[in-house]
Amino acid sequence: MDIFVQGIKEGFLLIWQMDAEIVNVTLLSLQVSLTALVLSALIGIPVGAALALKNIRGKRIILNTIYTLMGLPPVLAGLLVYLLLTSRGPLGQYELLFTPAAMVMAQVLLAAPIVCGLTARAVMALNQEVYDTAATLGASRRQAAAVIMREARMGIIAALTTALGRVIAEVGAVMLVGGNIRWHTRVLTTSIVLETRMGNFSTAIAIGIILLAISFAINLLILALEKRTFRYENTIQIT
Repeated sequence: MDIFVQGIKEGFLLIWQMDAEIVNVTLLSLQVSLTALVLSALIGIPVGAALALKNIRGKRIILNTIYTLMGLPPVLAGLLVYLLLTSRGPLGQYELLFTPAAMVMAQVLLAAPIVCGLTARAVMALNQEVYDTAATLGASRRQAAAVIMREARMGIIAALTTALGRVIAEVGAVMLVGGNIRWHTRVLTTSIVLETRMGNFSTAIAIGIILLAISFAINLLILALEKRTFRYENTIQIT
């Protein structure tokens, strides 16, 4: 029990002292994870919505493939990106291996299927009912699709929150393609692994607390924006 108490104390101390290495590791974690989340949203939301709204050939197989990739093992994702970026790989000439860019690629590979799959499910849950209502009111197909996307926004936000939790806590893939290089590719999760292997359990717990605090703050921000948007739309409807 003492080691947990010591870890909590050390965590607050690291935050208070603004340790240079911890700050660097924290900022890099945010940079990599948020970049991966944005890219995953740009890929996953349109693809998921298109799969839900359109009747395309092989739709069921595509969706089953995406649902399978939602549980892609992180180490396997890291291995795929590693083989892609290694000197003998198709993208080896760009020398991206053991860089933050490689870490972003690995996290996108993990997060994009989650965003895509959950977006598709959220839209399909409302698709026919909302579409019929909008069509009855004289809306065009494009307008009806826009209404469906707006009504499915809670599910889409849940998809983004789930994807964020996946990438910000990721360790296997980012360690494999990033190399855990100090001041270059070391992030909070890989720092926890390193400190644990060195026997610095209190420091590992301290860094874990920082990671949880960041995740909590980001999710709190997402929920606040969600509530603000909901209230704004209700105000417009009442007016």
